[in-house]
Amino acid sequence: MLVVGLTGGIGSGKSRVAERFTTLGVPVIDADLLARDLVAPGQPALMEIVQAFGPQVLAKDGGLDRRALRRHIFNHDTERQCLEGILHPRIRTAMRERLRTLEAPYATLVIPLLIETGQGDLCHRLLVVDLPEPLQIERVGRRDACTTEQVRAILRTQCSREQRLAAADDLIDNSGDLAHLLAQVDALHQRYMSLARDSKNLREIPALRPPAKY
Repeated sequence: MLVVGLTGGIGSGKSRVAERFTTLGVPVIDADLLARDLVAPGQPALMEIVQAFGPQVLAKDGGLDRRALRRHIFNHDTERQCLEGILHPRIRTAMRERLRTLEAPYATLVIPLLIETGQGDLCHRLLVVDLPEPLQIERVGRRDACTTEQVRAILRTQCSREQRLAAADDLIDNSGDLAHLLAQVDALHQRYMSLARDSKNLREIPALRPPAKY
């Protein structure tokens, strides 16, 4: 099965692209949604997070207060790395397990920090959703009611636009309207279906190899 890694900076339009792939019948595995399941009340990851950052990151219902946690770690690289150390290995394992259950020509992994976390080994192709930074800042500010400086601070925690473009196998330009975006996804869908039909030429992804039987 062809595996496409979908990534892009904050506000780039990854969710819109993922929704279109889903509409086209493509299995989509979203790292952010898996992370939400992993920090549900009673889950080991949530317990580790509370141990690491204190009870102030818990909401009244016993779940994770994401806003409080984000405020706590935002300007502290070591604490952000601690959180990533708790969540990222679990998310990676969950993605591998989900992929192994699928029967489809190809699947899409939505991983916002795919490049930053070095998870390209999970994918055959890397699809980047791109737009100019000024437009990115404008859209995020409008969506999240953030100031320009707040958005820039978030961008500084992610890899640069240039790094994403250099790593991309495929590119979607989201500087236009929705119709332009969807047309690009539809065209890529046809390309990926064609590549999937020639699956004998796909390299094996060691991370997805079935566990050895003893």
